[in-house]
Order: sequence, then C-alpha cells, then structure tokens
Amino acid sequence: FQFNVPYYNSSMSRAILQPFEAYQKARVQFVQTVAELASRSQNIEALQSAGVMALLRPLLLDNVPSIQQSAALALGRLATHSDDLAEAIVSNQILPQLVYSLSEQNRFYKKAAAFVLRAVARHNEQLAQAVVDSGALDSLVICLEEFDPSVKEAAAWALSHIAKHTADLAQAVVDANAVPLLVLCVQEPEIALKRISAGALSEICKHTPDLAQAVVDAGATPFLSSLISHNDAQLKKQVCSCLAQIAKHNVELAGVVVEAEIFPKILNNLKDYDAGVRKNAALCIREVAKQSPELAKLICNAGGAAAIVDYISESKGSARLPGIMTLGYIAAFDESLAMSVIASKGITPLKEALLKEPEDYIKAAAAWSLGQIGCHSSDHARAVAEHDIPSSLLMVYKFPESSDDLKSKSKKALKSILQMCNLLPALEPLITEAPDDILQYVLAQFSKTLPHDNKAKKDFVLSEGFKKIQEIQAQPGTKLRTYIDEINSLYPPEIVQYYSPNYAQTLLKKLDEYHD
Repeated sequence: FQFNVPYYNSSMSRAILQPFEAYQKARVQFVQTVAELASRSQNIEALQSAGVMALLRPLLLDNVPSIQQSAALALGRLATHSDDLAEAIVSNQILPQLVYSLSEQNRFYKKAAAFVLRAVARHNEQLAQAVVDSGALDSLVICLEEFDPSVKEAAAWALSHIAKHTADLAQAVVDANAVPLLVLCVQEPEIALKRISAGALSEICKHTPDLAQAVVDAGATPFLSSLISHNDAQLKKQVCSCLAQIAKHNVELAGVVVEAEIFPKILNNLKDYDAGVRKNAALCIREVAKQSPELAKLICNAGGAAAIVDYISESKGSARLPGIMTLGYIAAFDESLAMSVIASKGITPLKEALLKEPEDYIKAAAAWSLGQIGCHSSDHARAVAEHDIPSSLLMVYKFPESSDDLKSKSKKALKSILQMCNLLPALEPLITEAPDDILQYVLAQFSKTLPHDNKAKKDFVLSEGFKKIQEIQAQPGTKLRTYIDEINSLYPPEIVQYYSPNYAQTLLKKLDEYHD
C-alpha cells in the first residue's frame, strides 16, 4: 500500500498504514479463532448468541483471500452442527455469495465454499432445495472439472448431500450433467475422490429406476466393478453400495450389474476385514438375488449360496439381515434353488438367528427365509423339520414379547412348512404345544400321512401321540374335530376307547355296575 502524493513523507505513510494493517490482522485473528471455536460442538450455542453469522457474512467478500477462506470454513463448521445454523446461512442470503465466489475465486476458496454448501444441504430436503435454488449446481459441476483433486472432492461431496434426500433433488443433479463427470472422478487416481464420487453416484441411484439408468448410461458399472477388489475398504464399501442401489430396482438393471462381472469377486468381500464392506457386499448380492430365478441360479453357480451361509454364520446383529434375506429370495423361486440353500447348510444359521438374535426384525427375516425353504415339497419340509424348525417357529410365535410382524411371519412360515411335512415325529411335539389355529395344520398332516404308513400308525400310538390327540377339547363341526375323527377312524374302536381321557372312569363305572 503506497501513496503517490509527493509531500507525504515515509513517517506519515507509516502512520496511515498502521491502522489498516492492525485492522487486517484483527480480521485474520477473528476468523481463524471463530473457525477453530466452531470445530467444537460445545462452543456453537455461544457463537450463535454472539451474532457470529452476521459478522462472518461480510468477511466472505473480504479483499484478503485467506480471510475469505477462513470465514467460509467457519460457516461450514457452524452449519454442520445444526439445521438451525444452516437455516440461518440461508436466511442471511449467504448462499448467493458463495455460489458467485465458486466460479471467481481460487481453489482454496472453492473448496471452502463447497464445504459450506455441503454442510447446509446435508440436513434436510428443504435446505438442500435452498442450495439448488441458489444456483449452486452449475458451479459445483464446473468444480468437478477443476485440476485440483481436493476441489473435485468438495464438489462431489456437496452434490452427494443434495442428491440423497429425494428423487427430485437427485434429478436436478443429473440434469446439471454431473453424472458423466462423477464417473470420470471415479477413474481418477486419488482414493478419496474415488470414494466420494462413488458415494455420490450411489445417492443418485437409490431413488428410482430412471436415475439408476442415468448412471448406467454414463458407463459407470464397469469402472465400479473393477474397484470391487480394491485394497481400500472405504472405497469398496461405496462401490458395493452403488452397485446394490442400481441392482435393486428391476431385473434389467440387476442384469447390467451382473454383466459387469461382479461375480465371483464380490463374494470375496463377504470375508473382508471391514464390517462395512462385508455388509454392503451382502446387500449387493441380495439385490441381485431377488430379481429373477436366473440371477439367483447364477449366484448359486458362482458359489454364492455357500458364501452367504458362511457370512450369516460369522456375522451378528443387523449385518446378518441381507444374508438372511438373500437365502430366502434364492429359495423362494423354485425347488432346485431351495435345495441349493439346503445343500449349502443354510438352515442351521437361519435357526440360530431365529432363536438367538435379540432384534425381532432379524428373527422375522429368518422365519420368512425358513418358510421359503420348506414350502416347496415334502423333501424340503423334511429337511427343515429335521432341524426342529417347526418347534422353533412355534416357540417364537407363542413368545409373549414377540412383535406382531414376527408372530405373523413365524405363523405363515410354520403353516407353509406343515402343509408339506410328512416327518411325523418332528410334528408330534406340536400336538401339546400348538394353539388351535396351528394345531389344525399339524393334525391335517397326520390325517394325510397315517393312512399310507402302517409303521407310522403304530409309532404314533407307542409315542403317545395318539393319546395326546384324544385329550384335545375340539368343538364339533370344527376342522380340528374333523381331523381328530379322521385319525381315530384309522384305528380300531377299542384303541380309541382305551386312550380316551375318561376310559379309566368308564371301566370303574362298569365294575360298579357289575357288582350291583
């Protein structure tokens, strides 16, 4: 800063410059201190009460670049902490200043400005819409073409937080031509940029088939597939998530994912050291498996059923859920696929989840999957019954603390297995334990199976199963009474009479009559 007026001597110039320099140092110190204070949540309320937002706003237009950057950084940190502060940024008309500066300023400021936009957009749909309405999308997309990878990262992250809320916001990101540039960012060498860009594509894909198709049309799937076996866990997690979000919508999109040759390499991620990678790989496999019998068969042929069984056995809690549902989806399609799940020893970990998982929604998924395995034929039902699944399902169904959904799924699974099961010894324990609405399905199987198996008829008497059904108080005209009568008709009247609950009293009465 120099004056050209000749009669200003150096001492006078120094005296004039001094307050300007002091003012600049004070501004630098102020924004740097606020930025530091804003990084700790316990300071946020005090900063807000002190009116920090109004003081930072003019500093975004300061003539010193470092002050601009620190002001933007402080605003971003403030906005991250609460939606109230993010709304204050919107109401103070700060967003237009940031958007203008995105296209005008240096790379350091662009990164800081994109951070503020991300911090505002992350909270909810309305704030993300405010970012879009401020004209930020075009500027953010231009930032994706910057030479500096950190600017690309900041822009991709902001776009991700805009797209995640609704299909309309994700469509706005697509309409701004962000997707092809995000696909290019996935191919960049920087790991962090790959991660964030894959995450942004995932947030776009998740909403609708059309949005997922937009990502596919941009050629994303081969590049995503090539990263499944990458060394970086966070990147693999985002890649598997994105592929799952594409595959979940319909069979055509799932086919595109499979054609990108994700099998068998994605199965290796089920044993990754990172729990997030394992879970997202299982999610991706589930989304493919549910779409068609052909895709389910492809998974089984690649060793997927056995890999998923191992995954369920080695996981706990919510991480198990996608694996449990995958087995159910595979088994649901047809007999041979259900038999593949049985052959892969899938029943044991499903039973363990049904009985031992603390959360009812996981138990309910296990019950559903067991029902899908056992419902096809007597062979399938027998395989399930040999693991004592009917008794396990009944126990969960009768447990007073079970949720309505768990009870509903357990009952439905139990009924579907019972209607196919001819392994009578596995059904006998249910005679004394099952309520009438389940018991009728148990006795229906006895009435169907006993007429054709003399050994089973004898065993039923010897095991006291026959005696137990005589003790059932069934009302005339009910299905339960009908099945009991049908079973009784298979035996001589003397045996029926012998095992009747009141037979001893009848004999004693006859004895009294005889003596009289």
